[in-house]
Amino acid sequence: MKTISPIDGSLYVERAPASDKVIEQALEASVTAQPAWKKVPVAERAAICRRMADWCVANADQLGEELTWQIGRPIAQSPGEIRRGFHERVEYMSGIAEQTLADLAVEKKAGFQRFIRREPLGVVLVLAPWNYPWLTSVNAIVPALLAGNTVVLKMAQQTPLVAERYRQAFAAAGLPDGVFQFLHIDHESAARVIADPRIGFIAFTGSVGGGHAVQRAAAGRFIATGLELGGKDPAYVRADAPLRATIENLVDGAYFNSGQSCCAVERIYVHRAVFKPFVEGFVELARQYRLGNPLERQTTLGPLVRTEAADSVRAQIRDALDKGAKALLDPKADREGTPYLAPQVLVNVDHGMAVMTEETFGPVVGIMAVASDEEAIGLMNDSRYGLTASIWTADAQAAIRIGDRVETGTWFMNRCDYLDPALAWTGVKDSGRGCTLSRLGLESFTRPKSFHLRLTL
Repeated sequence: MKTISPIDGSLYVERAPASDKVIEQALEASVTAQPAWKKVPVAERAAICRRMADWCVANADQLGEELTWQIGRPIAQSPGEIRRGFHERVEYMSGIAEQTLADLAVEKKAGFQRFIRREPLGVVLVLAPWNYPWLTSVNAIVPALLAGNTVVLKMAQQTPLVAERYRQAFAAAGLPDGVFQFLHIDHESAARVIADPRIGFIAFTGSVGGGHAVQRAAAGRFIATGLELGGKDPAYVRADAPLRATIENLVDGAYFNSGQSCCAVERIYVHRAVFKPFVEGFVELARQYRLGNPLERQTTLGPLVRTEAADSVRAQIRDALDKGAKALLDPKADREGTPYLAPQVLVNVDHGMAVMTEETFGPVVGIMAVASDEEAIGLMNDSRYGLTASIWTADAQAAIRIGDRVETGTWFMNRCDYLDPALAWTGVKDSGRGCTLSRLGLESFTRPKSFHLRLTL
């Protein structure tokens, strides 16, 4: 299993895939360790998770450099995934664990003791992607462990070192043997693990096609699956939006990590009254991005993860241009035949173009003018995806009113491309089902067990 670095095409990591014997040992160890882990007090589980996160933060520079080599994100940005979002989520979920997982009391009834206990599901299989490998994996790993489950992690082949560093971090934190493990396996082996009766829950983050594959593999079992499958996230800029801050945030939301985010801003609808100044400001700021070697600190835009991924984005751009779109950024920095793809802004776009309807996962955004809130709502909902959507306005009541009608898992006002750990991370339509983060996300790694005690006969 080879990790080819998008930086220079070199072989960065090579690992032998886990044998059937290794897979069997991992599953047996997980099953064996889970009953004892369930008995560990929640506060102690949380302390271990916090120590794990502290180890990662202390080693963030090294982990960030490894991440840059594996996926191509600029080295000036990579450690931030661990120091900020990763650490924030571990702290929040650990902080709410005791209260969230406590027994749920019901109304008192004479002669009876009744309550609902949140039981762990057993062994949780986490299937995590490469684009934000620490953030996407922590959403499931830590809540699963806090809830008393054991975890087996399969990272995407592009980022195997993340799984190995998790093991180091948990070992340093004092996690008992067998409670967390990882497997370097291919899709075929992963399907067999999903179908194994020892797996109690599957948490998958990836493509729609990958989600269907997980469902097929699990079809023979009555097992829950959490699926986070990406999006085609829209933004709506109203006439009263504070333009300077709006532009700064939306440029970052479109181009950070070269647009390789499930909740990146991929289509923008702007009220006609402010369309021209918005586009001019957006283009001016986008021109300041520097595409180059991500190991150089002045680089603000690195390569996409693979040449094939960049070529897929280039094909969307060509399709849009062939259908009448206009490109506003000079593509001369683009390096055809490589993963180094220059940012692009497209106008004169419509929903007959793939760039406005299909997930792009690259540094390009289409911008359309709209005449009203009603038109913007219709266009935002004209998608098979529904992960996040944002509105940019000075009117919070209008934001809530419009948000009630937009089909999305998260509705932002004057913010985008961010996960608040206190809120449920979820999607609708082809963006998946289930949720992570928040109290609801923590509860999703448990099942209810009712205790009904008659005290006297």
